[in-house]
Amino acid sequence: MQNKSTKALYLIPYGAWILLFVVAPIALVVYYSLFDIHGDFTFSNYKAFFSSVYLELTLSSFWYAFLITLFSLLISYPTAYFLTKTKHKQLWLLLIIIPSWINLLLKTYAFIGIFGQYGPINAFFAAIGIGSTQLLFTDFSFIFVSVYIFIPFMILPIFNAIDRLNPALIDASRDLGASPWTTFRRVILPLTMNGVKSGIQVTFIPALSLFMITRLIAGNKVITLGTAIEQQFLVTQNWGMGSTIAVFLILFMFIIMLFTGQKEKGGASVGKTK
Repeated sequence: MQNKSTKALYLIPYGAWILLFVVAPIALVVYYSLFDIHGDFTFSNYKAFFSSVYLELTLSSFWYAFLITLFSLLISYPTAYFLTKTKHKQLWLLLIIIPSWINLLLKTYAFIGIFGQYGPINAFFAAIGIGSTQLLFTDFSFIFVSVYIFIPFMILPIFNAIDRLNPALIDASRDLGASPWTTFRRVILPLTMNGVKSGIQVTFIPALSLFMITRLIAGNKVITLGTAIEQQFLVTQNWGMGSTIAVFLILFMFIIMLFTGQKEKGGASVGKTK
């Protein structure tokens, strides 16, 4: 009985934290979404969200988030795999993670200088006779910078999943005559899928709500849900519409987390390779 009371006591700080910093903010956002710009109660914000403008904005946000996640995964998975094979893998992993400690705004301004009209890339292009090229305020620069920022977050869970993989399973697959591609497809990938799902979560979800990079790197040529929320709150002062977009963004995040939730199926994965 005393143990139950002690456990309940320990849950109080956790429950208070969830209530104050998760439930209360979400409830506040939902509350503001039910009022228009004049402060009148209405459901018109939700009706407006399903107009062609916001639906196109949502599709655009998902498309850019998909591209950022895809390129991050294509770079991060082989990188994480080869890191696990190196002698000082923890050191190399640390060197990859260290850039994520730098303030995002500083990194963004650094890329403005790199991609700028008088930056080193355009200087190189001029030196080889290509001439100055507009790199900033393009889809390429936005996706490139976003992928660079998210790569460490994608690599870390994949690295942990591959590093925990039992080498005996790979050896057994090879002994049974499986090709390297078959070993990867039937053994390595299924057993490291939880790491891939975690990487997708920490990349796709934040990519949906990017707004600072879209302003500084894409020059507002790329509009995401995060940019729309910022404009509604800070420019048009329409907190109701901004909150409505935020509500749908939260719903999208929960749906993504539901589809990419981790399920331990190590035994099942091994069984499929037989």
